[in-house]
Amino acid sequence: MAAVTGRSVVFVTGNAKKLEEVIQILGDKFPCKLVAKKIDLPEYQGEPDEISIQKCKEAARQVQGPVIVEDTCLCFNALGGLPGPYIKWFLDKLKPEGLHRMLAGFEDKSAYALCTFAYSTGQPDEPVLLFRGKTLGQIVSPRGPRDFGWDPCFQPDGFEQTYAELPKEVKNSISHRYRALKEMSDYFIQNSTPKVQEEPMVSLLMMEKALSNEL
Repeated sequence: MAAVTGRSVVFVTGNAKKLEEVIQILGDKFPCKLVAKKIDLPEYQGEPDEISIQKCKEAARQVQGPVIVEDTCLCFNALGGLPGPYIKWFLDKLKPEGLHRMLAGFEDKSAYALCTFAYSTGQPDEPVLLFRGKTLGQIVSPRGPRDFGWDPCFQPDGFEQTYAELPKEVKNSISHRYRALKEMSDYFIQNSTPKVQEEPMVSLLMMEKALSNEL
């Protein structure tokens, strides 16, 4: 496994809500500074892991250094896992209401949210590492604020509220993104050099400044 030796890692995103959520979940124990950067990447097709690896390799090539890329899937069991990694395009066209209507003819409304964080040290000869998180749930008629993707139509198992309705601190303790970030954070902490660990911090100001400059 590759050691985490840099003090900063580029997090590829142009989504302010996603950035905010990542900051909240990681807290102050993450041993590297994340610098948010919006990068135009090709729209790869394939299985989720393949897409994550390809995107991360290309991002590392552009950044010429350590980089983290996130991919999210929303998978309907009745449709064999679709929309899956293509949820972004489905959501753009159908909105949360349309996603719910996709299952109108099916008794099975179960689904799962899958988040994958891919990390590259920036060295082409080192493998891309994947950290995954999965949350089971149901696709329901949209409820709650409409400011974060498909959250209004995904109700995690064990809850009566959708992602959009849940308090942030609750969602961020059970979500697919939380589970993936927990796995990634554990790896970084375990593989960081002592010098890096002396400066634990996710720099909110640094990230917001970088993001505002890119948007």
